[in-house]
Amino acid sequence: MMPVMLTGVLFALAAGLMWGLVFVAPVMLPSYPPALLTTGRYLAFGLIALPLALIDRRTLRELTRADWWEAVKLSAVGNFLYYLTLSAAIQRAGAPLPTMIIGTLPVVIAVCANHRNRVRDGQLPWLKLLPSLALIATGLALVNRDELLHLRASAGDLRRYAEGALLAVAALACWTWYPIRNADWLRAHADRSPRAWATAQGLVTGPIALAGLLAVGAVHLAAPGTLMPVGQAFPLGDRPLAFVGLMAAVGLFASWLGTLCWNEASQRLPTSLSGQLIVFETLAALAYAFTWNQRMPPPATLAGIALLLGGVMWALRIKPVRTHG
Repeated sequence: MMPVMLTGVLFALAAGLMWGLVFVAPVMLPSYPPALLTTGRYLAFGLIALPLALIDRRTLRELTRADWWEAVKLSAVGNFLYYLTLSAAIQRAGAPLPTMIIGTLPVVIAVCANHRNRVRDGQLPWLKLLPSLALIATGLALVNRDELLHLRASAGDLRRYAEGALLAVAALACWTWYPIRNADWLRAHADRSPRAWATAQGLVTGPIALAGLLAVGAVHLAAPGTLMPVGQAFPLGDRPLAFVGLMAAVGLFASWLGTLCWNEASQRLPTSLSGQLIVFETLAALAYAFTWNQRMPPPATLAGIALLLGGVMWALRIKPVRTHG
């Protein structure tokens, strides 16, 4: 494997380990509404970005109005809308089912990017890519089957799981769009710092998060009990230290550091390949969820994980072919 590609894969692995944390946060704070978890996480991201902006102030000054507008769009869709729908999905259906739906990202992004970006990145030959996608899809199907059986046996509220599944599909759409669009900017600005671009997204995320927090507060005041149980202090809730600490950790590691690592990977790898490496996020999320629930993955899940890893390893062996249309 070429040094540039290996470095990109390692950055994608690090991003997946960071991003997997977001799947357990709603489970760790079940009494906090998704809107509050979303605004709390991204307000922390914005605050963390402020001192970091001093380090990259020279690079940030070079960004144009169009660049900042692109950062706003990426933050609104890839951060807010994605995490809002994901948090709501996890609180309705638990972590495993939304994790598996989001887990189809490697296949969805690879298929979309392999056609859309074939001129810029080169195209992974479909016949060579097909076994990789088939292994990943089969692995996801195996884990989905086992988790659906577990969910049905443990609770039986299929309506909540259906709602959670629909919200997870919406999150899937957001995060199919984000990495492709983000890679477009990074590949078009190969001379720019991926770290500064991560910080720029944090800077525009902060004001959006503050506006969102004010809106959530207005709803809480107008209709007590709608978002949080009556008697709980807004916005810190019934576990203020846990809420602040977890939001700070997720804001730093999952939002800023995860975005930084993903930006580094996106500048080094074809989008059709980096998209498949989002499977690291799925694997990390599964590991964290099973650890939190103190439950060992059943055989079907382990077999699915093995197939996911096999699919990624297969994809890493494929070399892009340059095309002119």
